[in-house]
Amino acid sequence: MPEEANTQAEIKPVQLNVSGRALALITGGGILVGALVVLGFIMPSEFHSDPLGIGKLTGVARLWAPPEVKIDANSASGPLARESETPPRTDVIEIPLTDFLGGAKGSELEYKVAMKQGATVIYEWEVIGAKNPDDVAYDFHGHTTPGAGLPMNVATYKQARGLKQAGALTAPFDGIQGWQFSNFADGPVVVRVKLTGFYELVPAGKEGNLAGIVANVPAAQARPDFKPPQP
Repeated sequence: MPEEANTQAEIKPVQLNVSGRALALITGGGILVGALVVLGFIMPSEFHSDPLGIGKLTGVARLWAPPEVKIDANSASGPLARESETPPRTDVIEIPLTDFLGGAKGSELEYKVAMKQGATVIYEWEVIGAKNPDDVAYDFHGHTTPGAGLPMNVATYKQARGLKQAGALTAPFDGIQGWQFSNFADGPVVVRVKLTGFYELVPAGKEGNLAGIVANVPAAQARPDFKPPQP
């Protein structure tokens, strides 16, 4: 048989002739690209430093996060996050008060809501009809409602005169929280209280609402059993 022809192609190495200048350009280009990546992307995202402004333009600066400092969410005063068995509610209570000549049952009144320890209420109230900041005195406080013969815990938050107040309260104990209002003006006023939070309205005639105030109705209907003295 005749000898088979060798069909394999001979592979020869390819030699690239790169000049020194071209090699320097390639090396320099690589260094430049690397510097741009570090300055434009890595530093803004990792170190919150953006010397070229690229991080802000591209949005990678938002990837940076500061070192975390852990805060104890269960401090001695209680957990910062609390759950409630009942949903939050909102109420508006309009409390009519007579002038100072109306006597203790007309010109003074206590209104509170029931709260569990750790529950929070956001409050805002204002006096309508008063002229002077000194016309109305208020005592913002709370207390427990123990059985006969047991001690009562009392907390006083603020005692002052004024026509409005706003803030939030976290109940230090199970009990009732609210205000004692006293009108010293020479005319009747209405105290409008707005509440939002975790609380329950106290039924009429119970401690905290002995005057029988009705919530979420106009002031003229809020004290149905009260008959102010006629002039």
